[in-house]
Amino acid sequence: MQPDHSPDAAPVSVVTGAGSGIGRVVARALLDAGHRVAFAGRRADRLTEAAEWAPAGKVLVVPTDVTSEESVDALFDTVRERWGRVDVLFNNAGTNVAATPLEDFTLAQWSKVVDTNLTGAFLCARAAFRVMREQDPRGGRIINNGSVSAHVPRPDAVAYNASKHAITGLTKSISLEGRRHGIACGQIDIGNAATPLTERMDEGVRQADDTIAPEPTMDVAHVADAVRYLAALPLSANVQFMTVMATTMPFIGRG
Repeated sequence: MQPDHSPDAAPVSVVTGAGSGIGRVVARALLDAGHRVAFAGRRADRLTEAAEWAPAGKVLVVPTDVTSEESVDALFDTVRERWGRVDVLFNNAGTNVAATPLEDFTLAQWSKVVDTNLTGAFLCARAAFRVMREQDPRGGRIINNGSVSAHVPRPDAVAYNASKHAITGLTKSISLEGRRHGIACGQIDIGNAATPLTERMDEGVRQADDTIAPEPTMDVAHVADAVRYLAALPLSANVQFMTVMATTMPFIGRG
């Protein structure tokens, strides 16, 4: 199959962390919306399984370590070589560690979370920005996955909280510098989407008042619907920040 670089072809999206959880559901939703989608993530087997039902020519599976500059650059080189452009980046890859009090938090734990959640998001945004700035038609959209923890922290999660607060600064910086290049950037802050990572909330997690309580979750499909809406906007419009959350989760008034 010959590469399709025509500007009127289906939009091209890159989704990081696409092998599981939110990334997997969003990547599939973008495929359903007619996009060509690059599934990026650490585990080739999970990416392949997530993308196996996709129509021929509509999907790329690109194993990627977002903490590696060389790996991220190779991801975007691969997408550009195959499809000629990048229209949307869903900057989703992230990680966390077990709940740990600040005084016991190790540098290794800190580095693991910050390297993935913040440095990885920066590397992917920078690579996408470079492609979007130079392509014809010029421009594109970067959607950063923040969190309600970008607004209010959870206890015993200092690295995750700090990294997600920093994502907000990254989003604003990309939005500012993207104006002259036709690049829009927004952030979706997600609260308790039901994935394997949030299953522990059914049994109870530590609250701001030091009690342990279960928390409600919402169907992750609602996150996919939100990202699909953002991706469909013309570049003349942007949603700078959007919060999608389980209605009764302890967010407003946390602490």
